[in-house]
Amino acid sequence: MHIFDELKARGLIFQTTDEEALIKALTEGQISYYTGYDPTADSLHVGHLVAILMNRRLQLAGHKPYALVGGATGLIGDPSFKDSERNLQTKETVDGWVEKIQNQLSRFLDFETGDNKAEMVNNYDWFNSISFIDFLRDVGKYFTVNYMMSKDSVKKRIETGISYTEFAYQIMQGYDFYELNDKHNVVLQVGGSDQWGNMTAGTELLRRKADKTGHVITVPLITDATGKKFGKSEGNAVWLDANRTSPYEMYQFWMNVMDADAVRFLKIFTFLSLEEIEAIRIAFEAAPHERLAQKTLAREVVTLVHGEAAYQEALQITEALFSGHIKTLSANALKQGLKGVPNYAITDKDSLHLVDILVQAGFISSKRQAREDVTNGAIYVNGERVQDLDYTLSADDKLDGQLTVIRRGKKKYFVLTY
Repeated sequence: MHIFDELKARGLIFQTTDEEALIKALTEGQISYYTGYDPTADSLHVGHLVAILMNRRLQLAGHKPYALVGGATGLIGDPSFKDSERNLQTKETVDGWVEKIQNQLSRFLDFETGDNKAEMVNNYDWFNSISFIDFLRDVGKYFTVNYMMSKDSVKKRIETGISYTEFAYQIMQGYDFYELNDKHNVVLQVGGSDQWGNMTAGTELLRRKADKTGHVITVPLITDATGKKFGKSEGNAVWLDANRTSPYEMYQFWMNVMDADAVRFLKIFTFLSLEEIEAIRIAFEAAPHERLAQKTLAREVVTLVHGEAAYQEALQITEALFSGHIKTLSANALKQGLKGVPNYAITDKDSLHLVDILVQAGFISSKRQAREDVTNGAIYVNGERVQDLDYTLSADDKLDGQLTVIRRGKKKYFVLTY
């Protein structure tokens, strides 16, 4: 299957500037292409993963990727589909974010081998040497205000207000394409569908300034079956940095996708062949309660982002919490698995009598209810049921000397820390 046909079959093509010409270019030999990532945080998230994996697929098909991290555009701020002006960050902050994002990208693309090995670029390297006057004369003159105002990213902000800084962002992104074409013969830009206006500013500049043709592919912004978008602006970001979203949390995210999305996401977020995914679809639809599609999705993506060892640990945490075998897990693994659950730091003034501490910690509202729960077998300490009303926590209940896990009923967890 031709790479373009496969990308379409996976649901990865949203828009192209000239599909026929692009297919011809991809067929005739190796092309160079790029995607830009602005450092608006210290990590990318799963919303970025669509374009990143698109880049990897094109590289595996023999084409050469350039990963552009926007050290300059990150200082300005992209207005695309934002309701208000971004807060400008210091150069030191942006530089730190650039380095972290570059490190993340290096995990997905091959920067070491072959004549199509990936190359990392930073647009601060060329914008830093251009004077304001030169930029207006050599670049700005190719863009009319009418053309710039026609972009959806600008039109949506005209009524509420947009600064000249963000208004000019599209010219900067357009110049990135021109610069990469001039220095590295890059002819294709890949990005999210919300970037269409900025990306076509690049093809327009190439046409007007250099009389050349550039191509654009946008990938769809991924939403679930309810229309909810992946992305940090939505408040539901799943970060690629393990310190921000642990491998266990990422595993749970993919395990919890709706049945209606699972097979579609396998096509977008994994490198399983379309034939393998079709076989999974058939088995999944025959027995959806076994969650084969979600399990496969979680395994593939967590392994891709964090490695096999992290996937195995996420799986172990999941199985231990489900079975109640708490003591098989380290304190660090438990902190991953129980992140966000109510916790209480034990002090020297606290009683370690189980009934007392359940109330002192606020886990249960009254001693009467605590005694009733213990007597009825609803309370578990580190996965083991305790029905002794006189039970007192001891050093043996401290996992790795750091915490004790209390469970009430089947699923309600609490953590005591020392």
